[in-house]
Amino acid sequence: MSVAAFIASNKDRFLNELLDLLRIPSVSADPKFKNDVFAAAQFVKESLEKAGADVTEICETAGYPIVYGEKIIDPALPTVLVYGHYDVQPADPYELWDSPPFDPVIKKTSNHPEGAIFARGSADDKGQFYMHIKAFEAMMASGELACNVKFMIEGEEEVGSDNLDKFVLANKERLKADVILISDTHMISMQDPSITVGLRGMAYMEVEVTGSNRDLHSGTYGGAVANPINVLCKMIASMKDENEHITIPGFYEKVQELTEQQRQRLNEAPFDLNEYKGKLDIEDVHGEKGYTTIERVGIRPTLDVNGIWGGYTGEGAKTVLPSKAYAKISMRLVPDQDWHEIAQLFEAHFKAIAPKSVKVKVKAHHGGAPAVVSDSSVGYQAAEAAMEETFGKRPIPTREGGSIPIVALFQKELGSDPILFGFGLDTDALHSPNEHYGVKNYFIGIETIAAFFRHFRSLSGK
Repeated sequence: MSVAAFIASNKDRFLNELLDLLRIPSVSADPKFKNDVFAAAQFVKESLEKAGADVTEICETAGYPIVYGEKIIDPALPTVLVYGHYDVQPADPYELWDSPPFDPVIKKTSNHPEGAIFARGSADDKGQFYMHIKAFEAMMASGELACNVKFMIEGEEEVGSDNLDKFVLANKERLKADVILISDTHMISMQDPSITVGLRGMAYMEVEVTGSNRDLHSGTYGGAVANPINVLCKMIASMKDENEHITIPGFYEKVQELTEQQRQRLNEAPFDLNEYKGKLDIEDVHGEKGYTTIERVGIRPTLDVNGIWGGYTGEGAKTVLPSKAYAKISMRLVPDQDWHEIAQLFEAHFKAIAPKSVKVKVKAHHGGAPAVVSDSSVGYQAAEAAMEETFGKRPIPTREGGSIPIVALFQKELGSDPILFGFGLDTDALHSPNEHYGVKNYFIGIETIAAFFRHFRSLSGK
C-alpha cells in the first residue's frame, strides 16, 4: 500500500486521534492544568510508539517534559529532525467561544468549505505537529520512509521554552540532523501555498504602577493624588509618536533594514487590502508610517499592550482611586535586535518617564530571537518541490510576524536552518477564541510531509 493509499484508508482514525489529543487541556501557562500537560506528553509518546519509532522517551526538565522519538533506518541516509509543541495557549475568555475549547467540533467555514476543527491548539500546534507523526506512520506502513527521523516535541513553547535550550545544549549529538522541520506557521492560502523564511523575535514585559499605599475614595482624593491607571495609560501612549514609531531610545539601533529590492519581492505576495480589512471588520489598517501592511507584520518591530488592568471592574459602580495599575506589553523584534537588550532598554525608559507621583516595577517574562532562514538550501528546495507536488503550485517565500524563539536556537546550536513548513491560515484565530484548523489542511499537510522526505533524500544525493 502506498503512502497516499494508507492515508486515504486511515482518514477517520487519523482525524479522531487528533480530536482526542485536542480534548486534553494542556495549558502550560496555568498550573491548574499541570496534570493535563503531562497527559498530553504521554499521548505524544504513545503515538510515536504506535507509528513505529524505535526509541521514545519522556525527557524530564525543570518544567514540562520534552518528548523524544526516533527511527534510524540507515545511518548513511539523511536525518530529519521534527520539532513541535503539545502545550497550548489559555482558552480564556471561554464565553467568547462558540463551542467548548477542549471539546473539538468540525464546522464548515468560508475558508474551510471541507470543514475546520474548532478547538484550542488545533492549529497551534497540535494539529500541525501531529501531521508529522501521521506522515511518519504512513511512510512506515508503506515501506516508503526515505530518511531517518527524530522527533522533539516540547511542552513549554507557549510560555517561552525556558528549558528547551538546556535540553538542546545537553543533547546536541542526539539531535544531530541534516534538516529540521517545524510546522508552527501558516500559508498565504490554500490557493497560494507559501513557506516562511523569516520570523520576528519577542520581548514580553509586565509593568506595575503604584500610587498611594491603598485604594482611595475618588471624591476625597481625586485630583490631588495620582491615579495609577491614568498615569500608566499616559506612559504607554508616549511610547509611540504620531507616525507609530516607537520612542524608546536605542530601540531601532540594530534593526536590519531591507533593500528596496527585498521589500519589493516581499510585497509581490498575493494580498488584498480590502479583503484583509473585511475579514477583520475594520475600516482601515494602522501601523508605522512608510510601510505596507505586509512589511509591518513581517519586517518591522512593534510594541503592543496585551492586557491592562487595575481598580474596580466588577458589576455596578465603585468610586475608587486605585492604588495600583498593571499592563502586559509585548514587543515583536526583527533581525538583529536582541531581546535581552530590548528588555533592558524598555525597563530603563519606562522608569525614566514615570512621574515622581508613582513608583514602577518592570518584569521581563520571556523572549526570543528573530530569525531568517535560507530559501536556497537543500531543505528549502525539498519543501518547495513537495508543496508543488501536492498543491500543484510553487510556494512563495514569506516572512511571518509571529515568533518561534527556538528557530534561532536551532540555527546556532544545531547548525541547521529549520524549514518552517506550516499549513495553517492566518484566519485560523490562533491565540483567540474559536481557534480552528482545516481538515483539508491537516491531510494535505500529512501528504506533503511524506513527499518532503522523498525529495529531501533525492536532493541530498544519498
